Amino acid sequence: MVRALPKERRSFLLCAGAAILFITSCSRPADSSRTIAIEQEISPEPARIGPIDVTFRLIDPAAKAVTGAHIALEADMSHAGMAPVFREAKEIEPGRYQVHLTFEMAGDWVILLHVILPGGQKLERQIDVRGVRPN
Repeated sequence: MVRALPKERRSFLLCAGAAILFITSCSRPADSSRTIAIEQEISPEPARIGPIDVTFRLIDPAAKAVTGAHIALEADMSHAGMAPVFREAKEIEPGRYQVHLTFEMAGDWVILLHVILPGGQKLERQIDVRGVRPN
């Protein structure tokens, strides 16, 4: 024989269950990709038409180099009319990545980084390269 719970207990259990569902649905696991710092260097500086090297350092919150990441790069002029340039960065030393590009025109460029970290997390960053100079 099953007895019904008193009304006060049913209300309490219903409220407690709703609170648990609300708390678990609103919480997110920590996103380590947001805490990854990316330092970049463009050479030559200031950037000119022609070949350039872009070097990146990926650093975790403990100030350790992030190794084994995959970095795809997309460079495009900030105005329409130029086809984007796609490249893959290579890890040249632990946590340090480099890519060779060619700026075909003077003006403002935008470099988009598409990074996949070793754990599979993805992050994207944008680097604005303003005022690429003519030779």
